[in-house]
Amino acid sequence: MISIVIAEDQQMLLGAFGSLLSLEDDMTVVGKASNGQEAVELVRKHRPDICIMDIEMPGKSGLDAAEELKGLGCKVIILTTFARSGYFQRAVRAGVSGYLLKDSPSEELASSIRSVMNGKRVYAPELMDDMYGEENPLTDREKEVLELVADGKNTKEIADQLSIKTGTVRNYISAILDKLEVKNRIEAITQSKEKGWFK
Repeated sequence: MISIVIAEDQQMLLGAFGSLLSLEDDMTVVGKASNGQEAVELVRKHRPDICIMDIEMPGKSGLDAAEELKGLGCKVIILTTFARSGYFQRAVRAGVSGYLLKDSPSEELASSIRSVMNGKRVYAPELMDDMYGEENPLTDREKEVLELVADGKNTKEIADQLSIKTGTVRNYISAILDKLEVKNRIEAITQSKEKGWFK
């Protein structure tokens, strides 16, 4: 019997996935979580074979939880509406066994779970092209600066936090706008969010 934990913050979907998988003769749902932190706790408690995880959940995201579960012996399948290359690349780095989109046919979920249990990796076909697509062009320091901008920090606050001069922060921001080919900070933040490049 394949034991499964499901993590999904939309209660109706959580119930639907649970009911769907319970209909399979060889599967049992041992826990349901509504955020990443609960998912990690349930996996540690029940030691399931599989954890099916949404990405965008309150508190701890599905990707954060997947990174935390690495090495615990539970295979993670991401089930999300987001076909973003940045999310997908991060999920692959976290060692997830599957990345499926919620608009896939329902029978695909059960067959994907069985494939993963047999040691295969299952990725939505539309993501495979993206895998070799865009990498984030920003350096680690530029990413750090942009994340602080997204947190609402001004140039002086960023300079203080990173122990650098305000002029240096302005240079980083200018480089970020150039590399992302955008006109301002808002566009830079929006583009990075859309591509799933923020942690």
